[in-house]
Amino acid sequence: MKKIVTLQQSIMAEDEKFAAAIREENRKRGLLMVNLIGSPGCGKTTLLEKTAELGGFPFAVIEGDLATDRDAERLAGWDIPVVQINTAGGCHLEANIVQKAMESLPLDSVDVLFIENVGNLVCPAEFDLGEDFKAALLSTPEGADKPLKYPYLFASSQVVLLTKTDLLPHLSFDMEMFTEDVKKLNPEAPVLLLDASSGEGYDRWISLLQERIREKRAHGR
Repeated sequence: MKKIVTLQQSIMAEDEKFAAAIREENRKRGLLMVNLIGSPGCGKTTLLEKTAELGGFPFAVIEGDLATDRDAERLAGWDIPVVQINTAGGCHLEANIVQKAMESLPLDSVDVLFIENVGNLVCPAEFDLGEDFKAALLSTPEGADKPLKYPYLFASSQVVLLTKTDLLPHLSFDMEMFTEDVKKLNPEAPVLLLDASSGEGYDRWISLLQERIREKRAHGR
């Protein structure tokens, strides 16, 4: 067991060098990079589609999945520059792979690079990809108890997005417990309630991104 832990630490330490290089490249570009993390089916791709519809700023996407390029195909339909990474069973993306994928994207002509990470609440949260911030996504059908069950993701994210809120009337979702648990783990992170069917809540998400874009430009280009 000790050897396994040592090996994992060594791999993560090596990959952090790539993350640091990505962060410096994006600083020079004034490019905001956001790492989207959530379970399969929580609405990560839908979030990107709504952002394309309502955002008013250009962005590119690196799509992470175990297999298929279906999410990438969806985004390509919005004329979003997108690169697919298939991990062939890997539960997360790593910075060295992300750096290679970035070479295929027109990063000088976009304001944001989104990483749609592999669907998982555990492994992706542990790896630094060079992002400016992580966004934790949770859909209402997954249950209100998830923040304390998967604390590292919610503690390390700068924003928490609760998706599929249109389903709340049909679910036993304890909103008070959910928001209190997130606050315990991460008092500074805003919790945004999103309904993709009506667009409700997306104005706050777009405003947050626009503010972060302005901040990144001010310290970059």
